[in-house]
Amino acid sequence: MNLSHIDLNLFIVFDAIYTEGNLTRAGQIVGITQPAASNALARLRETLNDPLFIRTAQGMTPTPLAQNIITPVRNALQLLRSSVQNSRIFDPSQAHKTFRLSMTDLIEDLLLPPTFQRLSKIAPQIRIESLLARRRDTAKELAAGHLDFAIDIPLNNDPHLCHTKLFTDRYVCAMRQGHPLSTHKSISLKQYLGAQHIQISSRRSGLGPVDLALGKIGLQRSIALRSQHYLMAHTVLQSTDLIITAPSRFAICHQLHYVELPVAGIAPIESHLFWHSSADQDPANRWMREQLLYVAQQLSTEQLLQSI
Repeated sequence: MNLSHIDLNLFIVFDAIYTEGNLTRAGQIVGITQPAASNALARLRETLNDPLFIRTAQGMTPTPLAQNIITPVRNALQLLRSSVQNSRIFDPSQAHKTFRLSMTDLIEDLLLPPTFQRLSKIAPQIRIESLLARRRDTAKELAAGHLDFAIDIPLNNDPHLCHTKLFTDRYVCAMRQGHPLSTHKSISLKQYLGAQHIQISSRRSGLGPVDLALGKIGLQRSIALRSQHYLMAHTVLQSTDLIITAPSRFAICHQLHYVELPVAGIAPIESHLFWHSSADQDPANRWMREQLLYVAQQLSTEQLLQSI
């Protein structure tokens, strides 16, 4: 039997008729009229090829087939009701769930360790999967449920996505401790342009915000190494005299010497948490958002104290 051809609401009516032995009372319990209940029974009779109930002086008497299927039907209906009810309640201490997030390696390095440490205490059976989805695919991946969250700059204006600010940061010029420029509390534009640079970008080509700002005044920096990953850059910085323009969090976390950028017109960096509007009221999604926002707030407070 192909269940896709059966209206499962018919089994709710079937259960009510079996319980009440009367079409009118069964309809009242389900919230439909007596003719509608009679019509539902007729459809189920046709589907199952059995009368299911026989009218007698005692009421609607179930046939052997009806007696055989009533227990499985009631169990299935109860399972459905429980599933719907449980979907409205999320107990993190008991939940077995995997959250999938898209983020860069820098955000991953910053956010995941304290988040996972927090979850291990309050939700020990929660799992996290981190990956980096292409920005143009983010909305589609969130809509399909392949991702629960994405953390990115606020460029995505898809009307079906919800988002809130997670971090705010600024670009600084960072280098290893002991770098020839590390004795300076500030550097000039000439010193900045005279150094060899690491550029981090997830794109194969294209200019970053610093290069765009320099281009407006007819200047260009020397890019010695272009890569996708900040964590690789930290390793290179330790053994070379290259410098990097990076979020201040990166410099602080890796104990790099950093100075303010000698380039004007660089906007602050905002990282936003994105999720699909269909999950906005989902208790599990809402709970995880709260955890990520809490951890981000704690990290922002720590960074503020470290920078003082």
